[in-house]
Amino acid sequence: MNLKTVLILLGLALATIFALVCVLLTRERTPRSCQHLPPQQEDVEDGRSLVFADLTAEEMSQVVRYLQGHLGVPLVEASRAKPSDNCIAWVDVQVPAKAEVLRFLDGGGARPPREALAVLYFGKQPEPNISEYVVGPLPAPAYHRDVTVQKYGGKVPYHRRPVTGREYTDINALVQRELKKAPRFLAACCESDGTNLAILTTAPRGFKSGDRVTWFVLFHNVAGTGYFLSPVGLEVLVDHGDLHVSRWQLRQVFYNGRYFAGTGDLEQQFLAGALEVVRVKQPQADAVLGSMKPRRPPGSPGPLQFEPQGPRYSIRNNHITFQGWSIAFGMNPNTGPRLFDIRYRGERIVYELSLQEALALYGSNCPGGMSTRYLDGSFGIGRFAYELVQGLDCPYTATYIDRHYLAESDTPKTNQKSLCIFEHDSALPLRRHFSDSQSLYYGGLRKNTLVIRTISTLINYDYIWDFMFHGSGAVEVRVHATGYISSSFFHGQGTDYGNRVGPHTLGTMHLHHIHYKVDLDVDGQLNSLETQDMEYEFVKDPWSTQNTIERPYLRRKRLQKEDEAAFPLNAPMPRYLSFVSPNPNKWEHPRGYRIQIISFAGKHLPTNSSMERSISWGRYQLAVTRRKEEEPTSTSIYNQNDPWTPTVAFADFINNETITNEDLVAWITVGFLHVPHAEDIPNTVTVGNGVGFFLRPYNYFNEDPSVDSSDSVYFSSEQDLGACGANPLACLSSATCAPRLSPFHFGGFLNL
Repeated sequence: MNLKTVLILLGLALATIFALVCVLLTRERTPRSCQHLPPQQEDVEDGRSLVFADLTAEEMSQVVRYLQGHLGVPLVEASRAKPSDNCIAWVDVQVPAKAEVLRFLDGGGARPPREALAVLYFGKQPEPNISEYVVGPLPAPAYHRDVTVQKYGGKVPYHRRPVTGREYTDINALVQRELKKAPRFLAACCESDGTNLAILTTAPRGFKSGDRVTWFVLFHNVAGTGYFLSPVGLEVLVDHGDLHVSRWQLRQVFYNGRYFAGTGDLEQQFLAGALEVVRVKQPQADAVLGSMKPRRPPGSPGPLQFEPQGPRYSIRNNHITFQGWSIAFGMNPNTGPRLFDIRYRGERIVYELSLQEALALYGSNCPGGMSTRYLDGSFGIGRFAYELVQGLDCPYTATYIDRHYLAESDTPKTNQKSLCIFEHDSALPLRRHFSDSQSLYYGGLRKNTLVIRTISTLINYDYIWDFMFHGSGAVEVRVHATGYISSSFFHGQGTDYGNRVGPHTLGTMHLHHIHYKVDLDVDGQLNSLETQDMEYEFVKDPWSTQNTIERPYLRRKRLQKEDEAAFPLNAPMPRYLSFVSPNPNKWEHPRGYRIQIISFAGKHLPTNSSMERSISWGRYQLAVTRRKEEEPTSTSIYNQNDPWTPTVAFADFINNETITNEDLVAWITVGFLHVPHAEDIPNTVTVGNGVGFFLRPYNYFNEDPSVDSSDSVYFSSEQDLGACGANPLACLSSATCAPRLSPFHFGGFLNL
């Protein structure tokens, strides 16, 4: 063997050894797949939470079939129904009375019958009306009873019904016919024949009970972007109150600060040269104001949150357990997310925590904007909670839940993956201390939180609804607003009502006010309301009597009546306000839960407004009332289209009844004033646009309950900090694994 051959063989051997070393090193660096372990069973869910469960799709279908066969009147499917028809508007679960539920949950009583609430529009009757029926028992209905008079004191007038999709379609057809009367004006003002213009509804619809007259704002419509930022300056007033669509009329037209009798009048004024036209070019898809299409190619992926051994929470049916927490969850098609029977360590803290309403009230110098007071419950906060985007709307590895609803159709629909549940590492200690004196040690606990989230898209805005459960026994409720701003055509003194954000676009000022119902049961149903705040007292210094000292002291007060417990919006409120039990903790203080509100609300509508009573819940940042079965909600979906004679007026709930040792409800308003600005284009960001409240234990326990958490960390200067047994943080380096992610999928466009 010559020297050349030896060198070649030696080189091949070295290359082989190098390749093997690289493979071994790569294997060492590649994390293994995470092994999911079953979550710890904190309690056995025996199906009792199903007493609160939303209807299944099959149950909804059973209700529809029963009503079609037992009401004795012709029913047209709501998606096709004219105002002069009868139809099923929507169906939801009828949650049993609280006393029945507690007898079942706590007293060993019988399970309440499962029932549905069905709302019908009766247009084909001598006196058209809205009627509500309880249908049961499910899953095989055998009875129905009309509860309309019991709930509202009489039949609900037909004009109060929310506008259906079919009604909007017919209105759009009317507007398109009317626009054909002004072809040359449309070509000059908007480079349009009218077919590429989108119309946006406003609400309420008129000035007095019985009106159904709506301003519609017209925008350039460009596929793939939000038309809300492209107004053309044209708005139309449509009267659609008659039962016969053929009798609907266009009453007025507004353009660039002027009002006209109709589109024909507008065309004549234009042809006569008596109209100042602002020429708005048709936007191009690649340069339209508000496009959300990425302007740069994707970069490297950001941090990913995952569970090394799988979720530490457990979900069965409508029930979640997590580190001492137990929650029943659901979704109302109108008012959105609702939680029931919230317990911590086996004790009920909250019987019901539910969203009630979301108000968006606008200002503008255009008629559509200045008259808009959206009450989003009437549009469908729960119904329009669509599929969540994995890895953006919620963590990629969150658990996604499908929700079913039946509205404006005889067939149930499913919003897949429209609610998500996940454990969130906030990257912040829940508590910690580093001791640098006497003895040297560190103790702490990560702030890991269970999050229940859904997101509603209500025309232009997207509301992110969060319910969070902390290891300290606290509940956090938060809402963030994002999506597109609504806008008006910029003209005249427009900046008195907002900021200019585009060539012809005024971002109109508005407020978002959100209302919640919180039925706290703190150590039992019978609670009182206690406030605490600070004052200063001036006293002689005990050790130097010639001097004085300003000493803060605690002022405690037990509120006796509902009027005392109604705190006006934006007025000073006691810094500590708690629901307290008659029972003390170990330290002889009443066991309590504190309500802490985080809000930057705008001003409430003046009380002399003709529609103020319909949103009178907004008078108060907090109002505490005695719980009554006949006061289940603070508002009604029927308030939107008749705010002048509200179906439910929250102000009537407050009648100075005693609130000591009673079953009490806290009604909480949070919100913020939004003056749109350049940075709201293309979308409003969530940063700084989040409000909510906390329910925090206040002497409810004898110490912070998180001390029992298995996630606690403690080590001292005398320990081997790298020992996994002594320091859980030291285990992480050896426990590294990669999550097994399912392929990305999104089906959110399928049901539209």
